[in-house]
Amino acid sequence: MTRIETSFTKLLGVKSPIVSGPMAGASGGALAAEVTLGGGFGFLAAGYGSPETLKKEIAIARDLLHSDPHSTLPIGVGFLCWQLEKSPSNAKEYLSVALESRVQAVWFSFGNEIGHWVKYVRDHGPRAGSKDAVKVFVQISTVPEAILALTEWKADVIVAQGNEAGGHGLSSSLPLLTLFPLLANLVSESNGPPLLAAGGLATGSQVASLLTLGASGVVLGTRFLLSPESQYSDAQRRALLDADSTQSVRTMAFDHARNTLGWPQGIDGRGLRNATVDDYERGEDMNVIRQKFAEGIRTGDSNRILVWGGSGVGLMTQIKPAKEIVKELHEECLHRIKHTAALLVKL
Repeated sequence: MTRIETSFTKLLGVKSPIVSGPMAGASGGALAAEVTLGGGFGFLAAGYGSPETLKKEIAIARDLLHSDPHSTLPIGVGFLCWQLEKSPSNAKEYLSVALESRVQAVWFSFGNEIGHWVKYVRDHGPRAGSKDAVKVFVQISTVPEAILALTEWKADVIVAQGNEAGGHGLSSSLPLLTLFPLLANLVSESNGPPLLAAGGLATGSQVASLLTLGASGVVLGTRFLLSPESQYSDAQRRALLDADSTQSVRTMAFDHARNTLGWPQGIDGRGLRNATVDDYERGEDMNVIRQKFAEGIRTGDSNRILVWGGSGVGLMTQIKPAKEIVKELHEECLHRIKHTAALLVKL
């Protein structure tokens, strides 16, 4: 693999600027490890699970990576800050699992006290203060959030999430190709950390385009759901393969249907429109929606179950191992960069 060198790849010591984002209910240790083995950097999601589940997923990743327990584990763990804020004592146990497991990075998103958790990691990480200290990723979607990430939180990596991203995000966020240049200018003027782009990405050509806009790396989510290592079911993967991009919609239907409420103001989800979304928008009784949703999970009915998916879903046509997805994206990115360079002609 030809290395693509950016400030991000140098910081993490990886060959490719491709990151698999932490997706609750989908990103486990196997997916994170295989992305890292492919040359990128993989995250698993703490999500709504327990510290014991997190330990198990980290152990899966360590086993696949053949990583010594005393060595830095080249994956990251993503945390939903609003979940941490519900129970600070449990949050510290969660974070301790990640820190004591010597993961290379943590990712914070969706909370009112993100700075508190950044400080906690900086103060309590066993490698705090060293060049091997855990790297802190912070996900943002607005210029004011970016200023906080730069000046107060002092994030090691900033992730700019556009409106096209599958899963949860700021409902009023700008499209990625509008948002990213705004943030890139700000980060550049501040001599800031690596800035990653996220939202609706599916192809290596899109990766190349964002690198030319100044991204140090990119984050993909939905594309990695279509890997056997993701925790999505066969029914969910089939729904993604069958979908076109017009079916990717922003909604709170699934959070109400499964009672995962408590997200910060302005946050909703982007997933595939189905009967659950239609019923929710028609004002169907929530108890009825929840009963139908539960039955859909039991039977694997894709017209009822939750399938998160970004706006790039219509560009995805195959299920592939995560390692191969990384390599495919990387090689297509290289090809597009070389093709673009060929447009330059000396006069």
